[in-house]
Amino acid sequence: MKRFGKARIQATPLRPLGRRDIFFSFGQVIRTLMLFALFCAGVMLAASASARAQTQDLDTQFRAFIGELWPDAKKAGISRTTFNAAFNGMSADPLVLRTAGKQAEFVKPIWHYINSAVSASRLERGSARAAEFQTTLAKVEARYGVDRFVVLAVWGMETNYGGFSGKMSTLRSLATLAAAGYRGTFFREQLIVALQILEQGHVEPENMLGSWAGAMGQTQFMPSSFMSYAVDWDGDGHKNIWTSAPDALASTANYLAEHGWIKGWTWGYEIALPQGFSLHKHELNEYRPFEQWAKAGIKRTDGQSMPRTGEAALMLPAGKNGPAFLVTRNFQAIKSYNTSSAYALGVALLSDRLAGGAGLHAKWPVNARVLDADESLEMQKHLVRMGYQIGDLDGKIGEKAQVAIRHYQRQSGIEPDGFASVPLLERMRKRL
Repeated sequence: MKRFGKARIQATPLRPLGRRDIFFSFGQVIRTLMLFALFCAGVMLAASASARAQTQDLDTQFRAFIGELWPDAKKAGISRTTFNAAFNGMSADPLVLRTAGKQAEFVKPIWHYINSAVSASRLERGSARAAEFQTTLAKVEARYGVDRFVVLAVWGMETNYGGFSGKMSTLRSLATLAAAGYRGTFFREQLIVALQILEQGHVEPENMLGSWAGAMGQTQFMPSSFMSYAVDWDGDGHKNIWTSAPDALASTANYLAEHGWIKGWTWGYEIALPQGFSLHKHELNEYRPFEQWAKAGIKRTDGQSMPRTGEAALMLPAGKNGPAFLVTRNFQAIKSYNTSSAYALGVALLSDRLAGGAGLHAKWPVNARVLDADESLEMQKHLVRMGYQIGDLDGKIGEKAQVAIRHYQRQSGIEPDGFASVPLLERMRKRL
């Protein structure tokens, strides 16, 4: 066997750095930084050139679209004077398309949404506006039969009681979306209606302002909704949802009335489920007489008795571990304004507080982690693979997906509350 002796390592003494070495190292750093700067500048120039090219392409497409829009506008009763005034000097708005591409990328827990909807600042401003427009709200309620505080709450949710209704040109936004072919023909049709609004003289082009998607004024009406539901409440000859609060309030009430609001009914109540209450026997979102819910042991958290007439459906927006509600068909009328159940509940609870009611009695499960957008999309895909119809695969758990979740929970022996939870997703993963 070969034996190895101790290795002897002879150290080479370090030579002190001289001025030449230092300048050489410093020069290398400078040259590296300069090359990096030139590289970054090149990337930025290339990106800028690409952005300019895309903008030019969009503007070319935009001008071509406006040119071919005129025959349809003429058929819709638009004069050449109105058409030219609407699009004079207008170009496409790239910000609109960038904003459209960034929608719905974050899933907010409902309790965060509700806390924002019923914030202290919104309640304070709402109370002030209620006092300011007390007479108008009372007359609007008498005319349309819609609870004045619900009208007020919609106003608060949509534009902070008229405080901010958007500063983007409705015409430019709609034309940009239509020229880009976003959502098929929808925005083209809305643009034609917006031109009809101008033709009727309700607003000047420069004052037709709203959101990036064309929702206008203090009511955030799309042009087609304006045509169907806007009201000239103050009698000045114009349906002015942009700067006239009375017109905006009456228009909102008219919209809700036309979408099924039942005069004299509430939107619903927060309720407490009795011990041992089984969702296997009581389907969510199924309308039953209040009397039946009372016989099942459900009680209102405000201590009042259930109505003797009318019907309501059970709603558990955060599952069995969160607040519970009985909602009437008036809740669906609120949802017609915005199809989100969270939005409708925000309006409902805000209206109660503005009317002097107390806050929620039950606590939200704030410590529970909700699904993010990617996890929600994964759950949707699992449901589709299991044969359920849930609508679009968009990372949002909507009503169709909640129905599918309840069916899955029932088949799996789980309390069917329809809540898309992390444990439920993990259970689905194990089935693969």
